[in-house]
Amino acid sequence: MGEDKSVAPVALVTGASRGVGKGVATALGAAGWTVYVTARGGTGPDDRLGQTVAAIDAAGATGIGVSCDHADDDAVASLFATISSGHGRLDLLVNNAWAAPKGFGGFSDRFWERPITDWDTLITVGVRAHYVACVHAAQIMVPRGSGLMVNISSFGTRGHLHSVLYGMSKAALDKMAFDMGHELAGTGVSAISLWLGLIQTELLMSLGIDEFAGFRLDEAEHPEFVGRVIDRLWRDPSLLENNGHTLVTAELGAAYGLTNNDGGLPKSHREPFGGGPLFPPN
Repeated sequence: MGEDKSVAPVALVTGASRGVGKGVATALGAAGWTVYVTARGGTGPDDRLGQTVAAIDAAGATGIGVSCDHADDDAVASLFATISSGHGRLDLLVNNAWAAPKGFGGFSDRFWERPITDWDTLITVGVRAHYVACVHAAQIMVPRGSGLMVNISSFGTRGHLHSVLYGMSKAALDKMAFDMGHELAGTGVSAISLWLGLIQTELLMSLGIDEFAGFRLDEAEHPEFVGRVIDRLWRDPSLLENNGHTLVTAELGAAYGLTNNDGGLPKSHREPFGGGPLFPPN
């Protein structure tokens, strides 16, 4: 990528107060990144985002928490201006911000039984906010000739998962990365969408269940595993060859020799969902 990777790289992980975002940010901190993390709410030591910052700092890196509503374009613009003025660079954007409508993420009923306003969270935050963040990130990355923008997607692109709007949002993220990759060609910047499998989030593990949606929890990915995969992807000399592609985190982890926190290797959901990545098309 033409970048000196001995210097501490700078990342932004959106929606990092819990779950995947917190795990990714913590893993990046352990790998030596300076990590900006965002979420709605406070950044104090008793706030969830503040606890993510503390975990990054405890790993020996630097965590910077910024309270940001990613549905507010002005707040997002201010966030990227802060990163640019503070560091003059952004090496990695992880688009993870997500907002659930009322009623278990809108997943409990069929689409015609749900309020139209479900769109305002699952699409406005789940898709539009990612696009806005990529616009700002590219404006920093392209002039430097390097960088990686990652969309957190899922196998919901390939088959029905949770709800109509959930599947639409994830398919849009894959297409977004594909088309952005086309326009980024030759700039040194990559856009990639990642299909995560079932994740051992704090919430899911607190339910006291052994499986979810037909998948065993003990074979699920740890949030930190996803972060280790993203770190290795950024460091991969062949990164640019995957520009615009949709990739599977469990399969990348296996290729890179990475494991869950307990040493286990999470299973790919490719076979249960009946096919490979959607982009690029065969």
